[in-house]
Order: sequence, then structure tokens, then C-alpha cells
Amino acid sequence: MDTRPHLKGDRLNRSRKKTVNESLKFRSAHMDIRNARPETITVNGTRYRWPRQPVVVVCIDGGDPAYLQQYLPEGSIPNIARFMSRGFSTVADGTVPSFTCPNNMSIITGTPASRHGISGNFYLDTATGEAVVMTGPELLRGDTILSRFANAGARVVSITAKDKLRRQLGKDLDLTGGNVSFSSEFASACTLAENGIENVLDFVGAPQPDMYSMELSLFVLDAGIRLLEQSHRDLMYLSLTDWVQHKYAPHEPEARRFYQEIDRRFGRLESLGAIVALTADHGMNDKSDESGKPRVIWLQDILDRKFGKGDTRVICPITDAFVAHHGALGGFVRVWCRGKATPQQVIAEIRGLPGLESVLDRETACRIHDLPPDREGDVVVISSAGVCVGASEAEHDLSGLAGHRLRTHGGTSEAKVPFILSHPLNTEYRLRAGAATLRSHQIFDFAINGTAC
Repeated sequence: MDTRPHLKGDRLNRSRKKTVNESLKFRSAHMDIRNARPETITVNGTRYRWPRQPVVVVCIDGGDPAYLQQYLPEGSIPNIARFMSRGFSTVADGTVPSFTCPNNMSIITGTPASRHGISGNFYLDTATGEAVVMTGPELLRGDTILSRFANAGARVVSITAKDKLRRQLGKDLDLTGGNVSFSSEFASACTLAENGIENVLDFVGAPQPDMYSMELSLFVLDAGIRLLEQSHRDLMYLSLTDWVQHKYAPHEPEARRFYQEIDRRFGRLESLGAIVALTADHGMNDKSDESGKPRVIWLQDILDRKFGKGDTRVICPITDAFVAHHGALGGFVRVWCRGKATPQQVIAEIRGLPGLESVLDRETACRIHDLPPDREGDVVVISSAGVCVGASEAEHDLSGLAGHRLRTHGGTSEAKVPFILSHPLNTEYRLRAGAATLRSHQIFDFAINGTAC
């Protein structure tokens, strides 16, 4: 009898068994990995559930609620409108000073500035007398939500427009396990070792964007979309830049086009199965007079005339490498007393100046605005909505405004921000939202925990 068909069938059966066994082992290994993941992760005192679907948090830099108020009635931003009607929407309080670095760090850590320690783009190192840029990860206190989830096995992504934020957002983030952290500013230079990704321009299918363009922000969103199309991601943080809002008011067509473009991308993120959460680091106000000239209080010049040059030091914590946005002018500055003048004398001298909303000593400023005392000035000065504060007039270059009105931020008048979720809240978080004004740094908590049943 010819046994070859039987042997062939036997081999086939053994082959099938082997394939099934390997498949079972693969599935078992995957189940072990999934089962090994904790049900919750505690980060800086807040407990987060493990995301059941991708969660994408977007910080719309400079995303003043006024832009939404302009475009919602026009029907220009249908995806955001749908999120607001079917999901959840409110106006939240951001971190003061209402600048990029403090608010992004509040969002990514889920804590106020008093906890994470980043209270501006610059602060004065009193030991050296030098202004220090506050973008180093060593200055950030506590953990980021992304790094803690990544350490537990989540796949996370952090993309920012400006590279000044990247290292802090990516603090302690392991980039060897498929996690990604890069900026669109340096997208052309990404490496696996530094960013967890390479050949980004080819991957996104777009050229390197210019620093002073809306494309710098759109690239962030497009990269996030491509990564989510490619494979599952548990958490994503996408932080944009405010070039458009500094240049254009809500009624101007360039601003409308930008919001239409980001709205389209928000819709795509949702269609990929993500819970999309939208907030902002700060708002934006016009601080020019009727003729278009900036309304500025040159505080260092005023103090120098009163107390003598070098006796006080005014630091503008909005200052960064891209002053064409705002001329290093904002609504919040700090004064350090370096000579004979006392904080009380400085306060008495300037408190009555028109255009100032508040002049506070260190202790009061930290208590009211939840700031870290060891990085605060002797005096905190906050302007009203239509006025900004600078140091010495000779130190500020306003040529970058190029005929545009000065639109900037920093004070309490720019601290109101959108807080929008694409999905509705569960009962517990709906009650929490109704009990008190939300803070923007709660956005990850509400997106992860508040949308889970």
C-alpha cells in the first residue's frame, strides 16, 4: 500500500498543530503583556485608568476662546462643533503666567506650576544674577504622564512645534520601545536615538515647515495622524505654536483658514478611533492703540529713574528665541530687588500706574497663582487686557511685528482656555465639572478617566 498520501496528511496535520500552537503561544504572550499592564497608573498624585482606546490631547497654542466664538456660528469648524455638542465643552483656567512653557508642563504633569516648578520661559538665577532659560528637563519637578505610562508598557507620542518644549515633554521617556518625541522645528534632523523616529519628512509626506508659518503646527497634527494610522498608540500629546494667533485676530481670513485646517485634522484623529481632547496654553489679546502702536509700560526704565540703574532687575518670562511673535512683550513680568530698593518700595512706586491689573509681593503672588516661591521674583507685575509690560525700551526689538498689531499674552486676562472632549463625560466627572471651574492641567485626567464608563 502506498503510504505517501497518509504521510503527507500526517505531516500536514503536524504542521497545522505546530502553527496553532505557535499562534496560541503568541496570543498567550500578548495576553501576558496585556495582563501585566496595571489597571491604573498614579502620576504626581492622580490615578489614571489604562486607556481603552487611543487618547490624543492637543494644546492649541494661543487658542483663545474668542476664535471658537467667531467660527462656531459660521459653521467653519464642524468637527470641533460636534465634539462640543456630543462630547463635553467648557472654558477652563490655565496657569498664570499664561505662557507656553508653564502651561504645557502643567498639562503634561497634571499639576500646577507650584508642583512642577516651570513658571515661565525665563527666571533669574539669584546666585549668578543671570536670566536662565527654563526649558531643561532637570528643572521640571515630578513625572510626566507620558513617561509613567510608557514605563508601564504603553506606546506614547509627544510632538511639539517648537523644540524648546521637546526635552521637558520627553523627560525620562524611553525611546527604545516604539515611543516617539520630536518637534516639527527639527523634523528633518530626527534620529532613532534622540527621537524614536527618523526620516520624518518622508514619513509625513511634507517639507520641513518654516518657523513662522501655520504649517509648523499643521505638521505636528499630520505627524500624529500618520503615527496613529501606522499602529496603535495609547497616549499622544500634540502641542502647536501660536504664530497665527499672534499675527491674526479671529475675524481675519488667515486665522479662519488655520482653524479650518486644524479642525479637519481633529476629525481625522477621531475617525481613527481616538478620544480627542482640546485645550490651550493661553489666550491672546490685542495690546495696541487705535493707531496700531503697542501699549507698553517700560517698567525697567521707570524703576531705573526712581531707584537708579542696576538697583532692580526686570525679567520678562515670555522671552524665547522667536521674538518676532511678540517682541518679548507680555502681560506678566517679575522684578528682583538687587540693591537698596525693597519690594515694598517698588510696589508703592508702580502700583498706581494705569494699565496694571495687579502688583504683588512674592508670597501673595505664589498664593494667588499657585507658583513656586524659589523661582519667583520679589515683585510680580500683571497688566490689564489691553496693555503689556516690558523691561527697558532699548532692550526690545519690535521690528518683527512687521506692520501687524501687537497681540500677546501672559496675564490673567489670557488665562481662560477651551476644554473640549470628543466624547461625553461619565457621571462622576460630569459632577466634578459642574462643581468647580476646571483647570487646563486636568485635561488628561478628564480625557482618560472622565470618558470611561
